[in-house]
Amino acid sequence: MGTRPRVLNALRATNWEFGALFIADKSVSKLDKTHKIIHDLAKTGGANLASDGTYNPFVNYAFTGTLRPVYPLSPKRQVPAHIPRPDYVDADGRPLSEIARAGQPPRILSLEEQEKMRTVCRLTREVLDIAASHIRPGVTTDEIDEIVHNATIERNAYPSPLGYRNFPKSVCTSINEAICHGIPDQRKLREGDIINIDVSVYFEGYHGDLNETYPVGEIDEDSKRLIRTTRESLDEAIKICKPGALFRDLGKVIEPIARANGCAVVRTYTGHGINDLFHTAPNIPHYAKNKAVGTMKHGMVFTIEPMLNLGTNWGDVHWPDNWTATTLDGKRSAQFEDTILITETGHEILTNRRS
Repeated sequence: MGTRPRVLNALRATNWEFGALFIADKSVSKLDKTHKIIHDLAKTGGANLASDGTYNPFVNYAFTGTLRPVYPLSPKRQVPAHIPRPDYVDADGRPLSEIARAGQPPRILSLEEQEKMRTVCRLTREVLDIAASHIRPGVTTDEIDEIVHNATIERNAYPSPLGYRNFPKSVCTSINEAICHGIPDQRKLREGDIINIDVSVYFEGYHGDLNETYPVGEIDEDSKRLIRTTRESLDEAIKICKPGALFRDLGKVIEPIARANGCAVVRTYTGHGINDLFHTAPNIPHYAKNKAVGTMKHGMVFTIEPMLNLGTNWGDVHWPDNWTATTLDGKRSAQFEDTILITETGHEILTNRRS
């Protein structure tokens, strides 16, 4: 998506996690993106073009930190024809089933559906762990995207992000001050970076969703604290999940942990229901004193995915790609996510790493 889409104000307060914040004017997006790149290159006299042919497409944008996009993006990766696709792939990125079922209460999955969720979440974990094993200085985020894409289709599955609301890649990679939804490009990982890899997989009609934040080589103490705190906040929130628990209480667990460790909880993005739909009810904020409605019930499946920023500023700003969300002050951000099934007596972490 090239131009800044219209903001859908009604969704800003209740938006689910992956990109529902915006609706794109797709009729002009590609032309506008091309025009913007040409305009920026002309304005700089070509100085933005590196010797290796890479460039920053948003050279006149006021970045909040040191992270920059490194274009061009690689061509769209292909998925074999025999692999089933979600409905949005053939609908210009519009998740028609999600739109049709918007406003309905969280769905209770049958035992058969719960088993399908176990399977797809196991595959999602496998793909993330494969991608994470390649993290090292010098590797580009585009190479990580290729690894995720190939690992997914090798399992006869579809990479859920690819084409969702026109997202161009098979995984989200968010580095340093990027909070979420970073687009893989030619930027090489550097010693001291932190990177979040957000993997989502579609298999036999159901989606799995999982992400973790990793160090690249040796990182500073603030980054270690940020990663440790974000992981702890998710783990503690999961512990309260059981039938009858309130969705709004998850934020009541997460935010005190963040504050006690000098971090702020991002409010723009939330956890979400997941099943045959990529994003659906319930909506799960991660901050305290939120107004989320509903209680957990046996058979519900949803994600919890807190995003924490170093310092006290929880706000975010979007790059002109309309996907990459970064911190307002350029400080680092981390995120962890698991997909949770509510059982008769408690919960099951469907995306847990198998021993």
